[in-house]
Amino acid sequence: MNEPLISTIDLHHSFHNRGTVLAGANFQLFPGERIALTGANGAGKTTFLHLLVGLLKLRQGEIIAFGQSRKSEADFVEVRARAGLLFQDPDDQLFCPTVLEDVIFGPLNLGKSRKEALAIARDTLSELGMSHFESRVTHQLSGGEKRMITLASVLSMQPDALLLDEPSNALDDQAKTRLIKTLQRLPQAMIIISHEQDFLQQLATRWVRLEEGKLISIPETPQAT
Repeated sequence: MNEPLISTIDLHHSFHNRGTVLAGANFQLFPGERIALTGANGAGKTTFLHLLVGLLKLRQGEIIAFGQSRKSEADFVEVRARAGLLFQDPDDQLFCPTVLEDVIFGPLNLGKSRKEALAIARDTLSELGMSHFESRVTHQLSGGEKRMITLASVLSMQPDALLLDEPSNALDDQAKTRLIKTLQRLPQAMIIISHEQDFLQQLATRWVRLEEGKLISIPETPQAT
């Protein structure tokens, strides 16, 4: 029987200025699943992903990732290497001068040789139709181009799971179609946050809605997100 890659038990979280956003959130992500995580603006979807990789401090509840309970910062170092988080804002993720340097950074940081990292980065950019962007300056890219490059930087780390926060934001129709085809081919389990119903329907194998601090399973093809 498959064990979940990531699970949460009775997860709670609140902010001083927003109040409670998670109030007993229970969740499981199994190998091969592509979960559509939906909910109203401000419901706490991004907060949930940030908790899963330790970017926010766990205050109450338990996160079990890749077979281990995770509590301390040291625990989450491995999680961040194995669960690739695509940030909602690409500018939070791009920090190297050129595209190739950004995409190669992850593999190098994981101990790959420069030759291995270059091969991985170039293969990843090619898969996304972005090979010709290698020498482009990252801060000069359009919003959609930045989104595709941040995805390349996540995929180049070859994670076991993908946590995708609004991955289709700012993409034109051609880029969105390419992204959908790429994600459909990938073996990784995924949590996908998006307000685009059509985008999710082409990817999701299961739907979950964050409502009043809890994660609720909803019909496979809901009428609205």
